[in-house]
Amino acid sequence: MYGEASALAHGAATIVNAMATKKGAAFGVDLYTKVQVKLTDEPRVIETEILSDKTESPVLIQETVAVVLKHFNLEKEFGANVKTWSNIPIARGLKSSSTVANAVVLATLGALGESLEDLEIIRLGVLSAFEAKVTITGAFDDACASYFGGLVVTDNSNCKLVKQETLTDDDYVILFQVPPKKVYTVNVDTSKLSVIKSQVEAAYNMALNGLHWEALTLNGKCYSTAFGFNTKVATDALVAGARAAGLCGKGPATTAIVSKDCVEHVRAVWQNFDGEVIQTSLNREKAKVFCNG
Repeated sequence: MYGEASALAHGAATIVNAMATKKGAAFGVDLYTKVQVKLTDEPRVIETEILSDKTESPVLIQETVAVVLKHFNLEKEFGANVKTWSNIPIARGLKSSSTVANAVVLATLGALGESLEDLEIIRLGVLSAFEAKVTITGAFDDACASYFGGLVVTDNSNCKLVKQETLTDDDYVILFQVPPKKVYTVNVDTSKLSVIKSQVEAAYNMALNGLHWEALTLNGKCYSTAFGFNTKVATDALVAGARAAGLCGKGPATTAIVSKDCVEHVRAVWQNFDGEVIQTSLNREKAKVFCNG
């Protein structure tokens, strides 16, 4: 009888993208990825099924299971069957990779009957993202926000959690404008990041000092300029009453922080852009194993 477990990790959104400075900030949102891991007696064979988007590559999932098994020197004993379900659009800058890595690490640990400290779990997911070549900075900020919920400020180059805060902005709704086109991190042109480095550094300091929504807006302008995305998506949201708005991650999705009485105004202006609008809320819950057996 081989182990089996399921785990859930919530999504996250960018406050400060770490690509330019290797330092970032992010916050948890109430989107999710669920993962089921069943161990098998076929070492190094990791079969996957991505139920929410069957066109996606399974490499990150496979690397994450392999990294966890290797951590316990069990890579020659077990393989795994893995299923994932998610309501996070993939390759839009919405932290789908960090979220699935967190959930896969937790589910694999649960199936093995093992446990680790929270930051060690996150670091295994970051290592897996590097192994799978789906990240430039390791996305430690995104992984922490997904795992812990709330707001995090991080030093990605050292996998250090610099600041952690529980957000209490319950009057705000989180909106994402999600274009149909996917953008993969491996294909991002980083040649212009040096131009925006000082402004991104300023946004990081704002986040450290409690001006996180202001940091989100400034960061979004910087990276939209560097990556060639339309800043009008964020600007129109701000004009319609959003508290903050800016590019999420490497894009192409845009995040808006919106008071409840302005939600329909922002939705209305975003109807002028291709794609869908996703509405969610802040998340404060930690990632977790929710089924063993």
